[in-house]
Amino acid sequence: MRALTWHGTKDVRVETVDDPEIVNPRDAIIKVSSTAICGSDLHLYDGVIPGMMAGDILGHEFMGEVVETGPASTLQKGQRVVVPFTISCGGCFHCRIEQYSACENSNPVEKQDASAMLYGHPMAGLFGYSHMTGGYSGGQAEYVRVPFSDIGPIVVPDHLEDDKVLFLSDILPTGWMAAENAEIQPDDTVAVWGCGPVGLFAVQSALAMGAARVIAIDHYPHRLELSHKLGAETINFRETHVREALLEMTGGIGVDAAIDAVGMEAHGFAIDNMLDVVKQKVGIGADRASVFKQALLAVRPGGRLSVPGVYGGMTDKFPLGALMEKGITVRAGQTHVQRYTDRLLAMIEEGVLDTTFLISHRLPLEEAPRGYRCFREEQNTWTKVVLKPGMETQQ
Repeated sequence: MRALTWHGTKDVRVETVDDPEIVNPRDAIIKVSSTAICGSDLHLYDGVIPGMMAGDILGHEFMGEVVETGPASTLQKGQRVVVPFTISCGGCFHCRIEQYSACENSNPVEKQDASAMLYGHPMAGLFGYSHMTGGYSGGQAEYVRVPFSDIGPIVVPDHLEDDKVLFLSDILPTGWMAAENAEIQPDDTVAVWGCGPVGLFAVQSALAMGAARVIAIDHYPHRLELSHKLGAETINFRETHVREALLEMTGGIGVDAAIDAVGMEAHGFAIDNMLDVVKQKVGIGADRASVFKQALLAVRPGGRLSVPGVYGGMTDKFPLGALMEKGITVRAGQTHVQRYTDRLLAMIEEGVLDTTFLISHRLPLEEAPRGYRCFREEQNTWTKVVLKPGMETQQ
């Protein structure tokens, strides 16, 4: 089969690789119909996530048709399914309390040491996201093996085209959980840093949850325009001092809740952020946390900070005093996708949530390297890239 493989920083290639096979009784094989490039895939592309090996198959946002099942799978051949990016067993302590992204069994024992050393506990398994998360092949391919297929995939009705449901795999539930973690109340003013895919869905989710005001912060005009169309007020951080603007917009109080939808590769001109850029490039694990720090300082005393943006290492000059003295509640984590899929699928069917507005480009799988390059370098116009295996290559 054809699949997109990683070979180093900014080096991804579509190659012919072995077809996946059933390994365990709960496995299923999915023929991929749509797969997307995620903002967190760019962290792999930029070489800032450890544990990647040459030839690893990328991609964790995908859906398709069931073509083969193990004897313990509950799926049936021919069903259309969206596959959560989190691999979860369904039976461990964390899965039983719906903390699916903390699954204890999906990351093979032999792969657990690196993340356990960094974080105190091993990470759960994720598709296409380094050997720290199990080394599983990803979905930017013609076929994928899906472990624990009786727990993860959600069967979608045929009347809903791929574009409407594909993002149930990751970014829609991630934006929803980000808003949920912000504990939004009806009178709240919520600030969202980053108007990429997750940030836009966080804006949409916060408004759907009843936030009085949502303020979106970015510097790409088109992404700010999309936020405005969803109902948000906007701030261009290239043109405006963000914290001063937020204080003015809230009568000097500060926002009730903040959402950091940017993560470890934040832009910023403060000296500590510029030093972190250098450290990342020379291989020293220093996340660029300027957005996290800015949000922490901007949120009002007693407020909440939600962090769906991906962080993977350490950060310098952390304002721990502000966190303590202001009494801020911080909630973060990989998304417990399976907790939300049924509810969000119903909201899509009812027309409460729309996901199709985000898609800017649809490309054949063979053009995935161009998709990665443009998604990284032309973020104002390449808001979301969907790859279609089998689609004819454009001339």
